[in-house]
Amino acid sequence: MQSTKQLLQCWKWKNGPERERLRESLEKWFGARCALFASGREGLLALLRSLPIEKGSGILVQGFTCVALPNAIHAAGFTPTFFEVDPETLNFDLDALDGKITPRTKAIIVQHTFGIVADMQKLRAIADRHGLLLIEDCAHVLPDATGPKIIGKHGDFLMLSFGRDKAASGVSGGAILTKDEEVAKLLRDEEVSAKELPLLTIKRLLCYPLIYFIAKPFYGIGIGKAFLFLASKCHLLSPVLTKKEKSGFQSPIVHRMPSSLCALVRWEFKHFESINNHRRKITKKYLEVARKHHWKIPSDITSDLPLQKFPILTQDADSIRSKLKKRNIYLDDGWTGASICPRTVNQEATGYILGFCPKAERLSKQILVLPTHPTMTARQANTIIKEVNSLLKKYENRKPKSEN
Repeated sequence: MQSTKQLLQCWKWKNGPERERLRESLEKWFGARCALFASGREGLLALLRSLPIEKGSGILVQGFTCVALPNAIHAAGFTPTFFEVDPETLNFDLDALDGKITPRTKAIIVQHTFGIVADMQKLRAIADRHGLLLIEDCAHVLPDATGPKIIGKHGDFLMLSFGRDKAASGVSGGAILTKDEEVAKLLRDEEVSAKELPLLTIKRLLCYPLIYFIAKPFYGIGIGKAFLFLASKCHLLSPVLTKKEKSGFQSPIVHRMPSSLCALVRWEFKHFESINNHRRKITKKYLEVARKHHWKIPSDITSDLPLQKFPILTQDADSIRSKLKKRNIYLDDGWTGASICPRTVNQEATGYILGFCPKAERLSKQILVLPTHPTMTARQANTIIKEVNSLLKKYENRKPKSEN
């Protein structure tokens, strides 16, 4: 296990050779300059501080997103402007976007939600018409030789996140890529002046794969989840989001990505086509069942996409999740129940006002996501399909005919 190997090489945790090796790999992959930070949100903060736009400007983000985006925007001195989503794509409602851009808007962050790729050509045209910078959030999907080939072709900047559930994982970490030499220099200055993560934090991050590996065989009987909860309470694991981040605050301090975490990402890149193909296989399996049983899903899902999660839309999402939990199937991954995810976030503190994006709010309450992660087996996928389909049919049959 790569994380165990890194744990045993503590002298390389901060400044080993893997950081520069990862940088070289990414620069070759995308044909752009690369800066590395301890998380995607810190990378976004560093990028926003490097852009040639005045403080207080509006940064356009979709109404169904993670709290990390508006927090980073606020920390950089800008204002997140939330816009409506299209339930068929889980991305911006592009038909209505043009009319909502104001002179204060200076950039768009497009999120390829769960790996469903946004219409980048149309977004590029909109950005060019209004003189906006286009930032592409690739946390949920990265291309391999098969695709998606449009990733990285139209954005001015690429934001990558290597969190524990992202398209490629180093448990934590992030990267910003750009072909703009002036911004690249400023980003490099941000990285050089960034702080190193404390050794204890790095140790906790490296422990996560090992602790998860121990817990995974017992997840089906509930012990595994309890073990992870106990490990978190004992501070053996670093939280995905801190209490301050959930309350709308991100520190202005950025950190370098530790060499040990860079090593974990590079290991994944060596096997990345296999990882993406596994996600494609699970996506295809879900998609075939969804079409056969008439599940309501976004229409832009295709079988060639390596989805990070497979979304289903149902009026009974919370009820289904609750019943599945009793059967030791846990589908509450945080992307549900609120426009700015997870639902434990203080929505108003992020700048989001309830009722501003009604489609996004409705979507957040209807969405049920099925896992496609690399450790998932076909047998596990079949079990989830069977249980979910049974509950979807059960709830559909309960509805009055007027609701069908």
